[in-house]
Amino acid sequence: MSANNLAAAKCTAIEQPNSKADSTAPTGVPVIDYEGSGYRQDFWEGQGREYEDAIERIALQRLLPPQGGRIAEIGAGFGRLADLYLGYDQIVLFDYSRTMLADAVRKWGHDPRFVFVAGNLYEMPLAAGTLDTLVMVRVMHHLADVPAALAQLQPLLHRSSTAVLEYANKRNLKAVLRWLTRRQRWSPFDPAPLEFVAMNFDFHPGWMAAKMKYAGLRVDERFGASHFRLPALKNNLPVGLLARLDSRLFQIGGKFPLAPSIFVRTAASDAAERPQPEASPGEASPAHLFRCPSCAAHPLAATGPTLLQCPSCARQYGQTDRIWDFKLPA
Repeated sequence: MSANNLAAAKCTAIEQPNSKADSTAPTGVPVIDYEGSGYRQDFWEGQGREYEDAIERIALQRLLPPQGGRIAEIGAGFGRLADLYLGYDQIVLFDYSRTMLADAVRKWGHDPRFVFVAGNLYEMPLAAGTLDTLVMVRVMHHLADVPAALAQLQPLLHRSSTAVLEYANKRNLKAVLRWLTRRQRWSPFDPAPLEFVAMNFDFHPGWMAAKMKYAGLRVDERFGASHFRLPALKNNLPVGLLARLDSRLFQIGGKFPLAPSIFVRTAASDAAERPQPEASPGEASPAHLFRCPSCAAHPLAATGPTLLQCPSCARQYGQTDRIWDFKLPA
């Protein structure tokens, strides 16, 4: 099953009234849920996407600080990219899907630096200013309300933090050529987001830059990536060669974004100074790492080794099989 078909199928499935997964957040924003899906096997493993994986790794290695205190990947899924974060004292893998995180636990659960969190991006349970580095790859194209999502992410950063965000480029070369030759109706130069399949969006670089600026995120560097995402090239040229060639186009692809994928390194220049931690990230209490996603109260109160309670609204959130679950109160 293709990624688009898989996404459409999941979106359709979760809209059923009796589905275990809810297609709408309490905020009213629709979300896409990979709970119980075969995303890992259907999209990555043995699906000919070694090139995409390689180029995303190179882009992140160039844009991310190699080490630090606490890093979080938003939409981490099964932890595909988690080995890139091993220079950090604490690694938070955040996703909406518990079953995807369970895969991540099986791979990385032996490492005490990892914290696994299930939650909704539009009701972020991480506390303000807690992240030194934030990563979000292959998530933006599923967001129905980008400004609302960015408004949740920006407060997680302090003034010295780095955030690397990736999005799908509406104004890519293939789309431009198809539009010029009248093979598609929509214009890649129209700044409005394009929903080409249910809950799958492409974004104009200018539109995205404006939304990041409005959210208080300063773009320090931009890469264009995956220039050679064509079956004819991927099937006939070595992955390593394609990835090396693509990486040489990162910077020019950032100035003239025609690649299907755009990476940006951002910072929150107006954020507060780095908070003074009570302990190192690996030793800090979960009660200080999280906030209540319902009322935003912080810190939470530890009522047991695997249970946290909001001091304001009294909601409780628990940890099961190493996953802190903030999707629903305990």
